[in-house]
Amino acid sequence: MAFATRQFVRAASSDAATAAAKKLLIKHVTIIGGGLMGAGIAQVAAASGHTVVLVDQSDEILKKSTKGIEESLKRVTKKKFADKPEAGAEFIKKTLKNLTTSTDAASVVHSTDLVIEAIVENLEVKNELFKTLDKFAPEHTIFASNTSSLQITKMANATTRQDRFGGLHFFNPVPMMKLVEVIKTPMTSQKTFESLVDFSKAVGKSPVSCKDTPGFIVNRLLVPYMMEAVRLFERGDASKEDIDVAMKLGAGYPMGPFELLDYVGLDTSKYIIDGWHSLEPNNPLFAPSPLLNKLVEEKKLGKKTGEGFYKYK
Repeated sequence: MAFATRQFVRAASSDAATAAAKKLLIKHVTIIGGGLMGAGIAQVAAASGHTVVLVDQSDEILKKSTKGIEESLKRVTKKKFADKPEAGAEFIKKTLKNLTTSTDAASVVHSTDLVIEAIVENLEVKNELFKTLDKFAPEHTIFASNTSSLQITKMANATTRQDRFGGLHFFNPVPMMKLVEVIKTPMTSQKTFESLVDFSKAVGKSPVSCKDTPGFIVNRLLVPYMMEAVRLFERGDASKEDIDVAMKLGAGYPMGPFELLDYVGLDTSKYIIDGWHSLEPNNPLFAPSPLLNKLVEEKKLGKKTGEGFYKYK
């Protein structure tokens, strides 16, 4: 009898361990931030059958987000269902049915599997958000940030769920860009990491994994490349126009570095490089640029202000 009991206890313990190691099947997603990135993530999650709640500070912002998602879905269906307009209309209807909005994050995270943060790139603001949501979200809920430049580990440390915290860095525009960087901190559990990878695949993206290093993969290579182009121009070695042409025709890039800087926003690029410079002040790749600083000071931020390195009508 004792043998049978021991066998039962061992079997029960084994079953519990297996259950604990199982990946979380993410069905319900809460996205904080109704801007371009947050709305884009909400769209692809809802389109792939997930129940999605999009959260922002006001109904006005959320109405604008929802309208943007509807317009984006119409563009998608024109290509995806070119010969089947009825199927396209049904796709839009089903996607929007999966999406709701809220201005109260704390009240909607109680039943969510995954929280994705896509708010302003400010560590203190993000940490305050995660600290608050940590009190209301269920134990199983995974937290993720869509940050492109801040340390995931610092955000995870603002919560009690460091093992259920990672990065999900989507790219703009989210419905079109296939890549997602899945970031694993030293505390992220394998179960959490695999759940985030599976979610990325479920929303139709191609995930790549990276440790919590500044800029992850893409921006760690891209931002120093753009900054080196600025330094090349600052030294008078080549014009910005010739640098752009050279990289488009010589390297096959769709945009030159100055065109890309203007597209991204010079303030965004400055914010990233300043943050990295503070982390690694002796790294020449992260050295600030006097010209970039000057343009940002003059509010010449790129396409969004009508002028950056180039002028726009």
